[in-house]
Amino acid sequence: MADGAPARHWAAQRERGSFVLMKLTALAVRRLGRRPLTPVLYLIVLYFFVFGRSARRNVRQYQERLAAWSGRDELRPTTRRVFGQFMAFAESLLDRLDVWRGRLAPEQVQVHDPAGVRARLRESVRGGRGQLLVGTHLGNLEVCRALAELGERVPLNVLVHTKHIRHFNRLQAEAGDRRLRLLQVSEMDAALMLDLAQRLDRGEWLAIAGDRVPLQDGRRVTVDFLGHPAPFPQGPWLLAGLLRCPVNLLCCLKTGGRYQVRLEPFLDAPAWERGGREAAIAQWAQRYADRLGQLCLLAPLQWFNFYPYWQPPGEGGDDARARHPAR
Repeated sequence: MADGAPARHWAAQRERGSFVLMKLTALAVRRLGRRPLTPVLYLIVLYFFVFGRSARRNVRQYQERLAAWSGRDELRPTTRRVFGQFMAFAESLLDRLDVWRGRLAPEQVQVHDPAGVRARLRESVRGGRGQLLVGTHLGNLEVCRALAELGERVPLNVLVHTKHIRHFNRLQAEAGDRRLRLLQVSEMDAALMLDLAQRLDRGEWLAIAGDRVPLQDGRRVTVDFLGHPAPFPQGPWLLAGLLRCPVNLLCCLKTGGRYQVRLEPFLDAPAWERGGREAAIAQWAQRYADRLGQLCLLAPLQWFNFYPYWQPPGEGGDDARARHPAR
């Protein structure tokens, strides 16, 4: 994207060879191993950092707004911190390949689950109904797959908006992973809703990101995120209400060289009164954005949205002020 050009939707932006890069990286890891590849990856990241002016600007904006919203001056962007966010993404790419190749050992993953969401997973294996997991591009979504493999063996269906799902399914298979189920959900029609309801009834779980607005589906709601208006998808909350499906939040952050899968309940019985659907969805999306901001403080450099995330004033509503500091 040329500097000064209108910001395009994240899904419409050319991925700058990301699939080719991931394929080459997967091949190199399989042939050379992870350690010899690390210096090469540093050089690749340095290239994208130097020439990715738009991505640098977007990362800097995120870091500035997180620092202002939280009142933590140490989070304000510097060249080192901005580059650190690029490097954190590169590390997550290598970890993603480890997941696909079955190289992520259970002892490398901790589960933070004070409310007992994991027990609900076990219940679904024994004949209970599945539930919805709303994830985020904070941390490593792929490592969250370990959740279904830490003893419970719960079928996990990941709902995605990307048109390139066949490429990623093929890449995963080439890397050795043939178990993760990716389902494209560009449009929520009757056939899709029936299929998802049947999966839940079979005890399967659904997972969907709550911080990416799809390109073709215009369902979105503007909420306050880190003190400024940002578009969030209605999809997760619309699914929950239509399927009468409890919602749990899921993210996976890397600290001290180990991943921690964080689970917490969010909505026990999502429903709305007649004529109140839009208001209910807006309320749930705002609650999610508030919680997402708090989670960003746990791993500030692991926010992996490099596109223009916030709307300029006049696009999607007036600029909003932060209603409360991070708690």
